[in-house]
Amino acid sequence: MHHNREEAVEKIKELTEDIDFCMLTTSDGGVLRSRPMSTQQTDFDGDLWFFTSEDTHKIEEIEKDNRVAAAYSDPGKNTFVSISGRAAISKDRAKMEELWSPVLKAWFPDGLDDPKLCLLKVVAEQAEYWEGSSSTLVQLFGMVKAIATGQEADYGENKKLKL
Repeated sequence: MHHNREEAVEKIKELTEDIDFCMLTTSDGGVLRSRPMSTQQTDFDGDLWFFTSEDTHKIEEIEKDNRVAAAYSDPGKNTFVSISGRAAISKDRAKMEELWSPVLKAWFPDGLDDPKLCLLKVVAEQAEYWEGSSSTLVQLFGMVKAIATGQEADYGENKKLKL
């Protein structure tokens, strides 16, 4: 486990910087619900940022229970990251202007003038990642070897990080 917060943040940044979408999970009265969300491009410093609308189910769910998880995957690189933390809604206009991208007009046609537009900020508390060899041949060899020897396959590096 990383003991240094800066190292943990840097590792998560490295693993997720090329992954646009994650599955964001909230709790709805004890039932877990996930939906795809586009992470806003900003240097990861321990916080994740998402644009959303105030009148969505996820906002209602977060107001009742702000614990969330964001799951990222890049199967091509065999990289998988799970980040858990606490979510908060922000109407900070300066932050919205900083993070706004014209492509967001597809979801928010009124842009920054949409009165229901808000940011969802997730303060990361913990993360776990799995990072394997990017070679399918190496993975296949590892599985065949595991079957032949009766030992668990080596899937690469797996670590839990406290942020």
